[in-house]
Amino acid sequence: MAHKPTPKVLVVDDEEPILELLKYNLEKHGFEVRTAADGQAAVTTAKYFQPDLVLLDIMMPKMDGVEACRQLRAMPELANTYIVFLTARAEEYSEVAAFDVGADDYILKPIKPRALMSRIGALFRRDSAKKTQSAQIAIGDLLIDRTSYTVRTKGQEISLPKKEFELLYFLAQNPNKVFSRDDLLQNIWGTDVYVLSRTVDVHIRKVREKIGDETIITIKGVGYKFNVNPK
Repeated sequence: MAHKPTPKVLVVDDEEPILELLKYNLEKHGFEVRTAADGQAAVTTAKYFQPDLVLLDIMMPKMDGVEACRQLRAMPELANTYIVFLTARAEEYSEVAAFDVGADDYILKPIKPRALMSRIGALFRRDSAKKTQSAQIAIGDLLIDRTSYTVRTKGQEISLPKKEFELLYFLAQNPNKVFSRDDLLQNIWGTDVYVLSRTVDVHIRKVREKIGDETIITIKGVGYKFNVNPK
């Protein structure tokens, strides 16, 4: 029987005690862990380590967490990697900025190891459950392939970060059905993750920029739907 690969986590923080605490708890739960003390080192390490999850602080020397996240999301080999901000920055604009560059979750310090492990476990469980869904959706010129996390339209491949892909996939699975922002938050981000409703708008805008404005339409005062009959 083939062994299930050990999940890999990259922990990024400029405080050594936090790196040690997180590394200890993650390894105790069976993860392979690498650490980095700034955003620049995180990007370099991620290129060869290719983590399944990145835990990322915001305020760091050389390169802050938001810019590091932006660069990590630009790497095709990390398309399926979760990025979770773990930070003391409680301002709304910091949270919005984090989700705007592709974060999957935003957790405030101080760190509570048991709660953090629970949140991480929820991310991986949702990922496992989604693998049982149909592999491909083909609508018109659009082909969405969950096995490779790729999207093709009119013969061209489009790169979507994980949450943008999941949002498009979910809507395409339910064509012409309207979903509120709360529906989408619950189905894509889950009940274990607290994010702002504006996060949905940001991700919808980014998906539209890549596949066209007429595919996902806004129902004013209600939410969004995948339109199978664009004009």
